[in-house]
Amino acid sequence: QVHLEESGGGLVQPGGSLRLSCSASGFGFNLHTMKWYRQTPGKERELVATIKRGGTSTTYLDSVKGRFTISRDDVKNTLYLQMNNLKPEDTAAYYCNFVDWNSRQYWGQGTQVTVSS
Repeated sequence: QVHLEESGGGLVQPGGSLRLSCSASGFGFNLHTMKWYRQTPGKERELVATIKRGGTSTTYLDSVKGRFTISRDDVKNTLYLQMNNLKPEDTAAYYCNFVDWNSRQYWGQGTQVTVSS
């Protein structure tokens, strides 16, 4: 069964850094594009970053370019999001996501990131 589990969130001051992890199992992780989304209560979920199979191509939300880096380890079946120079507007629940061959979307439970003084 497909399972995604995010970790690494927490409380951090503006300008600080966090590294999020997403542990994946139950599917061919290395064959799929993986994504990070985030959502703040009362607002729509937004795509933060994408990484293609093999890690050869990445894309980012404009507001996080230069600060966030998405990466993957296909041996450990783990997706990462390195977040630097965090801002209060980065506060959100962050979710790991992929789409299978039948176009079904899968999500983890989320990990909360709070950026505050």
